[in-house]
Amino acid sequence: MNWALKHKDQYRRNIKLAGPVMIGSLGHIMVGVADSLMVGKMLGPIPLAAVSLANSIFHIPLVFAVGIAFGLTPLIANADGEGNISKISRLWKNGLVVNLTFGFVMMALLFMAGPLFNHLKQEPEVVEFALPYFFIIITGIIPMMLFLNLKQFAEGLSDTAVATRVSLVANFINVALNYMLIKGLWVFPELGLLGAGYATVASRWLMFLGLWGYIKNKEKFKKYWIARKEERYKWSSMKDILNIGLPSGLQYIFEVGAFAISAVMAGSIGAFPQAAHQIAISLASISYMAASGLSAAASIRVGNQLGQKDYPQLKLAATTLFKMVLVFMTVTGIVFLLTRNILPTFFTDEPEVIAIAAQLLVITTFFQLSDGAQVLAQGALRGLSDVKTPTLITFVAYWVLALPSAYIFAFVFNWGIVGIWIGLAAGLTFSGALLTKRFYKKANELLSLQKNNNE
Repeated sequence: MNWALKHKDQYRRNIKLAGPVMIGSLGHIMVGVADSLMVGKMLGPIPLAAVSLANSIFHIPLVFAVGIAFGLTPLIANADGEGNISKISRLWKNGLVVNLTFGFVMMALLFMAGPLFNHLKQEPEVVEFALPYFFIIITGIIPMMLFLNLKQFAEGLSDTAVATRVSLVANFINVALNYMLIKGLWVFPELGLLGAGYATVASRWLMFLGLWGYIKNKEKFKKYWIARKEERYKWSSMKDILNIGLPSGLQYIFEVGAFAISAVMAGSIGAFPQAAHQIAISLASISYMAASGLSAAASIRVGNQLGQKDYPQLKLAATTLFKMVLVFMTVTGIVFLLTRNILPTFFTDEPEVIAIAAQLLVITTFFQLSDGAQVLAQGALRGLSDVKTPTLITFVAYWVLALPSAYIFAFVFNWGIVGIWIGLAAGLTFSGALLTKRFYKKANELLSLQKNNNE
């Protein structure tokens, strides 16, 4: 408590930065959660399983593209620490090229992935629902990449509030469109699961247009717009973004890919376990995305202090954020445990699906701390531009440990969907421990180097 009071200014700065990002991240993930919740309640467990299958395939290349976009934030935060307007504008302009290039590539790969659905040993009825929905949501990648270029630019300059407001408005619109398009209301046709897909894509475009309008007209950004016009497209700037973005994208692929394969594993067990998996993933993603707000704050603060060469403040900022994420994830874990039989009922009325999802939420409770630690450490290390070794750690955690363990527990020990989630929890724990250790090792090296230079 005394330590917390002594460093209350740090917590105040963390909350100011992370609070809007957490809310914005929640708004972003709630677009998907709203789809799952409304599809499950309005259409039933088979369409809900179809959402799980489609999103599992969709999110693998999507998060890679998102990870690429995240490479922009620490670089802009670092340049902001240096007070270099020209560098900020150049990175922002070249980041747009990077985002759009990877966005179009990921779209093309996803469209070609359609035939894959018929070879995943899923229930035919689930595949029949999943494919049309899948092809619709793919078209939302480009507005998402445009939005992220603006969002990462603003967040690198420590303006984290506006993306939150835009995301929340878009989420409310998505819910309204879901309601109107799934069942049909007023002049809108009844489109079922396809309606949820159209609503999601529309909300992505609204997020981009809303944020563009704000940044284009806000006085404090005008100097960057002016400088941006004078800057040229340069491979060196794109390379700087990719040096952080590519490994960051791979980290997301390794993690999300593992959860995507786990959804396919769940589908091979049956539609009800797959629907329960989607419910538990949707709920766990809420706490994860909130924690990712603290991770974004860590990337901004660490990158900024690195630019100022203030290494004691760098370590202190990260330490306070680690403490905040652990407290937050402890609370969410307790909530999941106490409400495990209630939360699934918001998604479905099927008793068997509710019972399975409740079991998975017990496991979710126990990996909350690991999940919070690993996502915070990723952000802090990204702020240090240390991404290669963390990428290797993430690969080992999910593809060497989590997935093989999940398969063995589920199909060799016959623990079913519970075994899959125990394997995933093992990977999260490994990742959280090693990434946290890695950050403090790098931070202490900077402090020692600065101390030796001063002497």
